[in-house]
Amino acid sequence: MVRVIPTEETERPRTVDEHRAEVIRLLGTRPAVELPLADCASLVLADDVRAGVSLPPFDNSAMDGYAVRSVDVVEASGEVPVELPVAEDIPAGRTDIPALLPGSAHRIMTGAPMPPGADSVVMVEHTDGGTDKVRVFRAAAPGAHIRRTGEDVAAGTIALGAGTVLGPAQLGLASAVGLDRLAVHAPPRVLVVSTGTELVLPPQELRHGQIYESNSVMLVAALRGMGCHVESVRSVADDVPAFRAAIEPKLPETDLVVTSGGVSAGAYEVVKDALTGAGVRFAKVAMQPGGPQGCGTWDGVPVVTLPGNPVSVLVSFEAFLRPAVLAALGHTHLDRRHVRAQLTETLASPRGKRQFRRGYYTSSEGQVTGVVGPRGGPGSHLLAAFTQANCLIVLPEDVTEAAAGSEVDVLLI
Repeated sequence: MVRVIPTEETERPRTVDEHRAEVIRLLGTRPAVELPLADCASLVLADDVRAGVSLPPFDNSAMDGYAVRSVDVVEASGEVPVELPVAEDIPAGRTDIPALLPGSAHRIMTGAPMPPGADSVVMVEHTDGGTDKVRVFRAAAPGAHIRRTGEDVAAGTIALGAGTVLGPAQLGLASAVGLDRLAVHAPPRVLVVSTGTELVLPPQELRHGQIYESNSVMLVAALRGMGCHVESVRSVADDVPAFRAAIEPKLPETDLVVTSGGVSAGAYEVVKDALTGAGVRFAKVAMQPGGPQGCGTWDGVPVVTLPGNPVSVLVSFEAFLRPAVLAALGHTHLDRRHVRAQLTETLASPRGKRQFRRGYYTSSEGQVTGVVGPRGGPGSHLLAAFTQANCLIVLPEDVTEAAAGSEVDVLLI
């Protein structure tokens, strides 16, 4: 009996969901590392942050004006102002705060500590702005214009929870409660590799049969935009020794290798030839574009291999690499926003494959669903059409035709 070793040609194609799950498992979750706040933007908090101080840390004035006892100005009006001596100036930052005596006022600035004995602040706009004596034209209720200790965050409580994506407000809060470093999921060091003897780098002059390399530019931009540290090796020739020589020395300093090209079923498929049997598994995924895929490890380093056509690269990034990197970085929401939309024209799709078509989605106020029309054809080489798209139209595996006017699933990008 002849034993048949399964190959991508003898195995059934993977579904999009199966391959996505495998890539997510491959990358896992990145370990925690402490970084300065300035280096944490867009990263994900690995541990809860408890406030070391309350916010505000003390009762303080919410306005420029005068700290008073409310009973001393209860009769104040424009017709009959109340005049009080100004005993002290309290600018923001003053730490020796004298008590307020009955029948007097302290001139106080926004953010300055409230003096003992004062229970309200009169806005400067409701006075004559005096420095030795002040005439108050409006009564101030107890507690008026005072920010109370801990009304924003109480000391000892969780100010930021693990899993929080760190934007400007979150980083500002971390600093406000006394931190200068945070534990975040470490951004991976990614090596992006584009392969193909036909690829040359701009502005080198093209010869007949050559094209300019663009895949690495797209992948580097997309991965850096997610917070990854990215290096690229561009235009590696279709030669296994050259491929290994370009990549292997960099593996010890790399957390993830992403390749484009060299994974299909033809000759000169350098990535497949170099990594088959080395820990990377190649397969067909039931999708259009982007069928040839692969993932695994090379000397212990996760590797994700993508097809070579530029639209296939971008669709594969959206379908597999982006959610896996988000999961590795500690994000809990891995998907782009999905909406339903009405097609403006009929689309055909191959049976048994999930098709991703570039589209442009619009919606108007009051519409239950928006509308979407394709941009360019289904070809995986039509990159210019992708620049005109703001979404991917997703046609399921069991759909061979989506009629104009029907509703389809849309992935907003």
